[in-house]
Amino acid sequence: MSTISQSPFSPEEIASEGIKPEEYTEIVNRLGRHPNKAELGMFGVMWSEHCCYKNSRPLLKQFPTQGERILVGPGENAGVVDLGDGIRLAFKIESHNHPSAVEPFQGAATGVGGILRDIFTMGARPIALLNSLRFGSLEDARTRRLFSGVISGISHYGNCVGVPTVGGEVYFDPAYTGNPLVNVMALGLMETPDIVKSGAAGIGNPVLYVGSTTGRDGMGGAAFASVELSEQSLDDRPAVQVGDPFLEKSLIEACLEAFKTGAVVAAQDMGAAGITCSTSEMAAKGGVGIDFDLDKVPARETGMIPYEYLLSESQERMLFVAHKGREQELIDIFHKWGLHAVVAGTVIDEPIVRIRYKGEIAAEVPATALADNTPIYERQLLSEPPEYAKKAHQWQSDSLPACNNSGIQIGEQQKTWNDIFLQLLDTPTIASKRWVYRQYDHQVQNNTVMLPGGADAAVVRLRPQLTEQSDGVQTFWQNVSTSAVAATVDCNSRYVYLDPYEGAKAVVAEAARNLSCVGAEPLAVTDNLNFGSPEKPIGYWQLASACRGIAEACREFNTPVTGGNVSLYNETLDSNQQPTPIYPTPVVGMVGLIPDLTRICGQGWRNTGDIIYLLGLPPTLPATLGASEYLASIHGIIAGKPPQINFDLERQVQNACREGIRQGWVRSAHDCAEGGLAVALAECCIGGELGAEIHLGENTTNARLDEILFGEGGARIVVSVNPQNQNQWENFVENQLGEHCCKIGIVGKSEENLRVFTVPELPLINVSITDMGERWHNAIERRLAL
Repeated sequence: MSTISQSPFSPEEIASEGIKPEEYTEIVNRLGRHPNKAELGMFGVMWSEHCCYKNSRPLLKQFPTQGERILVGPGENAGVVDLGDGIRLAFKIESHNHPSAVEPFQGAATGVGGILRDIFTMGARPIALLNSLRFGSLEDARTRRLFSGVISGISHYGNCVGVPTVGGEVYFDPAYTGNPLVNVMALGLMETPDIVKSGAAGIGNPVLYVGSTTGRDGMGGAAFASVELSEQSLDDRPAVQVGDPFLEKSLIEACLEAFKTGAVVAAQDMGAAGITCSTSEMAAKGGVGIDFDLDKVPARETGMIPYEYLLSESQERMLFVAHKGREQELIDIFHKWGLHAVVAGTVIDEPIVRIRYKGEIAAEVPATALADNTPIYERQLLSEPPEYAKKAHQWQSDSLPACNNSGIQIGEQQKTWNDIFLQLLDTPTIASKRWVYRQYDHQVQNNTVMLPGGADAAVVRLRPQLTEQSDGVQTFWQNVSTSAVAATVDCNSRYVYLDPYEGAKAVVAEAARNLSCVGAEPLAVTDNLNFGSPEKPIGYWQLASACRGIAEACREFNTPVTGGNVSLYNETLDSNQQPTPIYPTPVVGMVGLIPDLTRICGQGWRNTGDIIYLLGLPPTLPATLGASEYLASIHGIIAGKPPQINFDLERQVQNACREGIRQGWVRSAHDCAEGGLAVALAECCIGGELGAEIHLGENTTNARLDEILFGEGGARIVVSVNPQNQNQWENFVENQLGEHCCKIGIVGKSEENLRVFTVPELPLINVSITDMGERWHNAIERRLAL
């Protein structure tokens, strides 16, 4: 007998589930009746922005998703690319922003656990993690607490589960006060012959619940992630999940063992929206239905009702569809690993999700109504940039105080270029993230080639292919694999705030540049779109413009988008109780292939006497100060136009850098990003513990010195070259880049300073490696000690 309710809900009850009045009307039309409490909750989570992308889905359609290396694109738990030689890489990025704002440790920890499940659900063993993090100013005590908690959560889960955290980025800006961003990317290598998909199939096949127990933690997390944060958000702590990395480690091994049996038809992680999401998405993707009994679900708490079972986001849980007759084989595997495994449902022909509880029907909903036939909002795009952007674009560098070889007037103080240079190195966004990555186990699994902080991208050795050889006495194994995967996450959100279209193109370009600086060929992208409310004209303009920029740049670099995550409503209430959005932050995670591990390089100088070159815009044609870290940190101005990307020049510069590395000519490579050329040179000196003498040329009379030193722009890479290869290198770049490569200096000794000249014998910057390192290495620690 059905317990489906026919009574309407009050407007307050409907709103409490995050459902709009017009959406409730549509739900009633879809069902032909009023939903009951459990069904209303199911629609609340599945029709949230977090799950159904009702504001962003039309924009995502413009992303390129096809390519010769793409094996799985958007729509599955993770994207998969072909690296050649039978090696297939799964990768994905996800956010856990709102949970981390109210419970930073568990919010960040479970973000790591969730993205790992997306990887091994495909049949891939996780091999690496990266993260992209945003916080407010470290001068604020609450920000310091959030920052410390998030880093502790990431390190705890990653270290315990045994997956190395090999790279990432951390930015600090008041725009993220109260609403930090925690984006986590994971990579894995396929271990199963077939990629495991999520579409249910086979009428009568059993549906298995496997993993941990279900409790009340994480209740309504998807809906919670789809609204602005407020003072009352602390009351939503129960919406933050609690993770167990040791149990997840067992789940990884059990799942991979189960997949190799061939008994699994489909698999789905119980992430956002838990049982509701996994049952409805598996059914909808397979064009079938699922009949599921909550009484079979292992529960860790007593007295749970269907609403709680269906909306729980308890961690470390999966849903399988198994071949009929082989379920016990799978159950035995999970029991061996100390995990729960029960047959809790059946694949049915009718395309519905039917939920049973205590012998009655607790919910019955068409699968597509929850999973793919969900609301879509086509919003009207502003016909021109909003006023804040127009005003910002009017800014010109000549509005700054005049500067000369001695420095520049800042307020009441005359500051030298040495002063400003050291102040920029002390800026937390630019400074070393050593305090962060020292808490991560970045060498577990023993495949990390480039340690965090050592290069522009992470480099991870692909699992060795072993061949058996014999010398007649003993048998031994020889590693014959020399390839690696490189990965990076990137986003300059200030660029995107000031010009979402150009800024988003720059995000993709810099991600590709980071990979090129270690010698990797960029292959594919996963993105995490972190924005404010799409219901506001400016918020939607930012989102739509950024998506257009990402789509164009990905086509230009031939890096298809394999999937990702959308996180909207990242806003907090200000002192006047008005929502204040974060900077639009479309984080791009990009992977690349390194064919020969013996031909890679980091960012630090390698040898005294190596020759330093600047690829891209020469110093006499400086980049812009608009949207720069110098303008924001030194002058307190957020204005100007960000650099515009020249795709032709980007490709030429990146190709030249990669080829130079692969030929063995280039010994170090580092792109010019925040802080411009001067900061890039400092990081090369600090990384290699070697000085440098840099001559930028005298033909700079039409340029401001701060533009030359600290201006930012794309397509610029600093490389150092072995003098023995100078002729080969210069002949090559003359043909490839022409005037877009110039010799600017020479690497010095460990006891020498970084000296930067425009006029001979009169250095603008003359600072020791010790002084640079002290500012750069300890900037974050100093602020955490406040």
